[in-house]
Amino acid sequence: MHSKQVVPDFETQLAKVHGVWRDNRSLKRASIDQYLYWIRRFHHYCMAEALSPNEQLTQVGVTVFAQWYARQRRVDTECACQGAQSALRAWAFGLSALGVEVPPWQARMNGTFQPEPQLKGFAEHLRQHRGNPEGTIKKKLAHIRYFLAFMGTRHRSLQDFLLTDIDAFLMACSKRYARTTTADIGCSLRRYLGFLLTTGQVSNDLASCVVTPVIRRYEQPLRALPWADVLRILAAIDRKTPVGLRDYTVLLLMSCYGLGAGEVIRLTLDDIGWQAATLHVVRPKTGVAFALPLLPALARALVSYLKRGRPRRAPTRHLFLSMRAPHYPLCASSAIRHMLAGYARTAGVTAAYLGSHVLRHTHACRQMELETSPKVISDILGHRSPASLSAYLRIDTKHLRQLPLPVPK
Repeated sequence: MHSKQVVPDFETQLAKVHGVWRDNRSLKRASIDQYLYWIRRFHHYCMAEALSPNEQLTQVGVTVFAQWYARQRRVDTECACQGAQSALRAWAFGLSALGVEVPPWQARMNGTFQPEPQLKGFAEHLRQHRGNPEGTIKKKLAHIRYFLAFMGTRHRSLQDFLLTDIDAFLMACSKRYARTTTADIGCSLRRYLGFLLTTGQVSNDLASCVVTPVIRRYEQPLRALPWADVLRILAAIDRKTPVGLRDYTVLLLMSCYGLGAGEVIRLTLDDIGWQAATLHVVRPKTGVAFALPLLPALARALVSYLKRGRPRRAPTRHLFLSMRAPHYPLCASSAIRHMLAGYARTAGVTAAYLGSHVLRHTHACRQMELETSPKVISDILGHRSPASLSAYLRIDTKHLRQLPLPVPK
């Protein structure tokens, strides 16, 4: 209904949300001014169209508003959508932090991935009988979709698959992807063909005939950085900003403990044992939990980040959050990879590869240089066998040069 009862005292509410943003220290003055412009325009639009502003605070509702705005002002629709969605999503987060009920930004989806009907049985097989997590299931289904699309170009049905078709598909993969990716696709295909045979959808056992590139474990030395380069990267981070405090703490954790990106982004406030000076960590792949001593340098970094960096009004207890509203947890290792690569460029550190595991490998090599017990290193890194450390020995070239015996005369 078109009346002021729809949103009581809009300007007062706007001031309170402004206070939430200020508490979270994540928005600059210019960004706040831009957000306030979009919020006021959105409010006026809802009043003019007799709409409830809170009910329209969804991705769909805001997109409709942005399209209306673009038509009225004759501006680019895509730019209007980007600006309106950033501002109004931050507005929705602020209202939620104040206890105002707002609809989900996107329609809630079932936590379990739902594939198309023809692959539903295979997905359930992977979930129930193979114990694969949802991320692995999605990846394998993507591989099989690619395979079925390839078979479609050859006009083959499930019952008509030939070994030559499978070989042609894997040859096409090898021209497009790296050896490791082609081997991974072949593994998914082998699993799918075995499922078809078991369920009686095909009569020929083609799974055992799938030939993929042989990937030997540790056939290439693991990538690591000199410790001096790690120190340069850490020193290049501007710790005067909330983002810098977060990034410094993340990279320091990975450098000092050898944690992987998956372990770091899953940390919560409850994992820090301040009185016992411990850090509780859970391995993402195995679910095994262990405790690490909270080193003084890391404790100081965590305190600085929690006091001056982490948003105070966050919707989650995860430790490391996005600095943009609605401040969701960092959710992928790619965020860590981009973080590391950016600061490496700032520090002038060049390397052939700067993935999220580089700091883990560097930590292992550093511990070996300091002659730490292999059992201790394996426990910290979560290796089931100390023999896994042989991969790190291959990149410890400084010590390897001291090992060769003299050539007999």
